[in-house]
Amino acid sequence: MSILKKSIIASAALALPFAVSANNKLEKMMKDPSQWVQQSGDYAGHRYSNLDQINKSNVGSLKVAWTFSTGVLRGHEGSPLVIGDKMYVHTAIPNIVYALDLNDDQRIIWKYNPVKGGKYPGGETMDRVISVMCCDNVNRGVNYHPNGTIVLHAADTSVIALDAKTGKEKWITTNLHAGTGKYGVSASTGSGQPFIIKDTVGVGCSGAEFGVRCNWTSYDIKSGKRLWRAYSMGPDKDMLVDPNKTTSMLKPIGKDSSLKTWPGDAWKIGGGSIWGFYGYDSKLNTLYYGTGNPSTWNPVVRPGDNKWSMTINARNPDNGMAKWLYQMTPYDEWDYDGVNEMILVDMKVKGKNRQALVHFDRNGFAYTMDRASGELLVAEKYDPAVNWATHVDMKTGRPQVQDRYSTAHQGEDVNTTNICPAALGTKDQQPASYDRMSGLFMVPTNHVCMDYEPFKVDYVAGNAYVGATLSMYPAPGGTHLGNFIGWDADKGKIAWSNPEPFSVWSGAMSTAGGITFYGTLEGYAKAVESKSGKELFKFKTPSGIIGNFMSYSHKGKQYVGILSGVGGWAGIGLAAGLTDPTAGLGAVGAYSALSNHTALGGVLTVFALP
Repeated sequence: MSILKKSIIASAALALPFAVSANNKLEKMMKDPSQWVQQSGDYAGHRYSNLDQINKSNVGSLKVAWTFSTGVLRGHEGSPLVIGDKMYVHTAIPNIVYALDLNDDQRIIWKYNPVKGGKYPGGETMDRVISVMCCDNVNRGVNYHPNGTIVLHAADTSVIALDAKTGKEKWITTNLHAGTGKYGVSASTGSGQPFIIKDTVGVGCSGAEFGVRCNWTSYDIKSGKRLWRAYSMGPDKDMLVDPNKTTSMLKPIGKDSSLKTWPGDAWKIGGGSIWGFYGYDSKLNTLYYGTGNPSTWNPVVRPGDNKWSMTINARNPDNGMAKWLYQMTPYDEWDYDGVNEMILVDMKVKGKNRQALVHFDRNGFAYTMDRASGELLVAEKYDPAVNWATHVDMKTGRPQVQDRYSTAHQGEDVNTTNICPAALGTKDQQPASYDRMSGLFMVPTNHVCMDYEPFKVDYVAGNAYVGATLSMYPAPGGTHLGNFIGWDADKGKIAWSNPEPFSVWSGAMSTAGGITFYGTLEGYAKAVESKSGKELFKFKTPSGIIGNFMSYSHKGKQYVGILSGVGGWAGIGLAAGLTDPTAGLGAVGAYSALSNHTALGGVLTVFALP
């Protein structure tokens, strides 16, 4: 079917005269390949476009159609949105949002900057907010509600609803606090996408490196009123769990499941940040997201499983109640945040049809789960270098840790060496895509190991609460720091792998043209054949790529867009001008050569066929 016919059919579906719920409207828009209406493309997180005008036979002929400078340096994560004939582009701090007119040579319709007089809406100065951002000044993008609202989750944690036509503020609420205020809440920041479900918008929070006890909070899209909040750890009522109905590994979690796994009141500054990309199944009415590392990075001072950090959450988005939980890295000793995206796919697993959830965790294991029940189906390493655990016990769900690589076992003030992966994981936030044609998952990965030395650190509200010194370097047997792989989630095996000099820190996108796009830290936009991994296209953009690819069509022509602007954790040395090899939470040394290949930027590059 031609691109034009697909767009016409989808547009006609949108024009049906009967009233539908906001959720149905949004899901219908997601099925229209001419638009890109959510950061992940759809609720399932497939990052897949049904457009096929650009395909494996002609992708090598792609040319730059147009570019747009954001006017902001530092790391640009996330992607633009396309709603009808308008594109919405976001930036790193100060989190500017632009609306561009695709009918008028990308004219700027409106520009919104949440920072006024040097301050964010919550009252904090931009300088203060920058000082407590963990890993560069990134933002993972805006999202859209069909009542005509663009939602921004700003760096100071403010949730800002904008009129999509005018850019005027509808409402603003500050989710937590980026200052030196309340115990266990101070120094929280916002970098994750706002997530739209029905007439609500949900946000997580960042700040585990400052002792923030994080949570997921849901707001009313019309008023900004808070509806519910679920903390990552603490008392049952705080976490919105039912001891008898909420399950883990198919069994009830029981009373005080979190409190029992923390020493004293350590849970009050327990971390568990939520800042990645999320999933939603409207038929099951279930929201899926992951929680990050426990605070502090020194595991010796917090013995126990530290529940429910490092956990996949399945929740009812109407009231926040947890249906099931699965903790991937109990008693984290390596900063293997569990925040990475949740990809929802109906597929056969071990010969049985499953409503599956596929998750590529920082800890180096790829998980396939039954998203309805929380049953663990597959857990395998997606980089052979992973060594901190031998395997995951499929009966208990627990990774089998090797004492040699256990920073707690080795002890405080001891440098544990050659741990694989490094703290930034076999994959960080850079989202994978699902190629519906081949059935493979296209995964951008890191191939990095580390030395890790925990030390004593005291909690002071608003100050860094890390407690470890790290050094990172390539995994044994080579010098490359990344791979782009095709993954079989049924077999739990790598189908093909392409090495890259640096970590692949961009989000992938697959299309009905049989191709997958991804970007590199040096700034190359690439396209490969999804089935084989064969490289078909390569173009050097103005800066390193840590953004996510997207596609749309306009007036019958398919376009592919990508934000470039080097930064993120892997690029923090270049972005922030750091030189100490252990700075940037250990990343600076491993990526020091990146400055030989690219420079700071903030540019949207859009490709099309001639």
